[in-house]
Amino acid sequence: MLTESFIASTLNLEKLSNSVIPGVHIYDFQPLPALKSTFKKSSTSTNCLAVSPSHVFAAQADKAVIHVYSRERKNQEAIVPFPEKIQSIVLSGESDGSGTLILGTEGGRVILWELGTGRQVSTPQHHLHSTTCLAVDPTSNFLLSGSPDSTIHVWSIPALLSFSASPANEYGHDLPFSPFRSLSNHRAAITALVFGHSFSDKNIAVSASKDNTCIVWDYLNGDALHTFLLPSSPLCLALDPADRAVYAGYEDGSVQLIDFYSQGGLTQPLHNPNLQSAPTQPPLSDRWSAPDHSASSLLCLQVSYDGTSLISGHQDGKVHSWDVAAGKYDKRLADFAAPITNLVMLKPTGFHETTKPAVRLHNVVKPRYESFVNGDHGTLGVAIPNKYTFTARFTTTLPLPFSADSASFNQALHHSSFPTALLEECFAELSSPQKVLDASMDSSELANLRAQNAALSSQLEVAEERHSSAAAMMLEQKKEDWRRQKDEDIKAARKRRRRLRRAMVAEAARKKEMGEAVDGEDKDMNEGGNDEDEDLSSSTDEMTESD
Repeated sequence: MLTESFIASTLNLEKLSNSVIPGVHIYDFQPLPALKSTFKKSSTSTNCLAVSPSHVFAAQADKAVIHVYSRERKNQEAIVPFPEKIQSIVLSGESDGSGTLILGTEGGRVILWELGTGRQVSTPQHHLHSTTCLAVDPTSNFLLSGSPDSTIHVWSIPALLSFSASPANEYGHDLPFSPFRSLSNHRAAITALVFGHSFSDKNIAVSASKDNTCIVWDYLNGDALHTFLLPSSPLCLALDPADRAVYAGYEDGSVQLIDFYSQGGLTQPLHNPNLQSAPTQPPLSDRWSAPDHSASSLLCLQVSYDGTSLISGHQDGKVHSWDVAAGKYDKRLADFAAPITNLVMLKPTGFHETTKPAVRLHNVVKPRYESFVNGDHGTLGVAIPNKYTFTARFTTTLPLPFSADSASFNQALHHSSFPTALLEECFAELSSPQKVLDASMDSSELANLRAQNAALSSQLEVAEERHSSAAAMMLEQKKEDWRRQKDEDIKAARKRRRRLRRAMVAEAARKKEMGEAVDGEDKDMNEGGNDEDEDLSSSTDEMTESD
């Protein structure tokens, strides 16, 4: 049976009662809603929660620290401090459990923390205000950062993590830690950023702003594919799993459906140049509200795995479910009595066993403030810094080495690549002619080579003699077989002639009894038979002499 869960984090407010303990909650969504576990002593703001297969990262709202929780051991693993408060976090490359945690700071910077090595890279301040929104594309190659300064920056994650940096990056910027593109169509603070689910270069990104607009981007080219005019300021976004629509949450607790296929047709109208220039306003019927209209501000949104349900977290601590197919409110899932600032849907469990990642983090490595920390990549051509080690554990059993008594052919056949011994033997054979011609070889090596050549020459002579004798014996045997066959053929011919003469003699005797004259014919017959036997003998002798 498939089981689907989500993780919700809450914000600690001063007016909360002592019985309410904010934290990070793991909650079952399907098949039956139920609370599974809670990580206490955590208070997070919006966009400050990230989840990997092995850990949960929560940036604290009141301190410049990140709480790290282990999902396997179900406890708090570490508290990691930073120089300034963290306003947003997102995980890159979380599929193998050993990715990079990206942080947006209060000073408008972006920090990249490699969880398996402890390396930390920090960019200069490119946002005028704090970095409040972050999003990573499915390939973990591109990063979007948003800020109240209404600007969205597009970053290359491999360029930021590179050990060497050139004076000008591949996109023409003079600084090595600069975004390769900026999107500035919004006129107010950026409230949410989401990426599409495609791995192609036609993937989209969606942004929301307090200017009551929602824009769909071709972030690689910097083009605004379409602009949607909204009736209110969207606070959060959630994209459909098939990129068919995006959902926006408002301060009054309602949900807005923004359908990308509302223009009709079989193709997505976002890439139609004729429809990109004119903004679109979603119809009023696509705005869903709770029946009692008492829902508080909607702070976060998530879509279920199959795209049929929408989960919303609200200011009053309640988590609601919405039916996407029916386009209406469904039910209340939970009440945590504290503002729900973050929701993260977990991958469903219960599928057939799939390929596991090769490595997995057992413990995260805290950032080390060394020479390569805080953006010190070095200059062009610099190798990996000292003390740069990757710490992780293998998730599968490593292949055992081949036993000593196994055949070399089986080793080469079942090896993942060419065996080392085979490669060394091939290299030795390829390099041997060069060694013979090398004048710098010592006398002992030359003597050994001469002795080997002499032994090979003697072996070659013996082999040639054996081959010659074997060939001569085979020729004599063939001659003997030929003579025997010829003798047998002559004997058979003589038997046939004798039978013929006896028949002729019997015929002559019969004629005599009948009174016929047969004396001359009988004499001729006897003489002819003797001559034929002599001819057969002489021909055999001639053939034998010729052979």
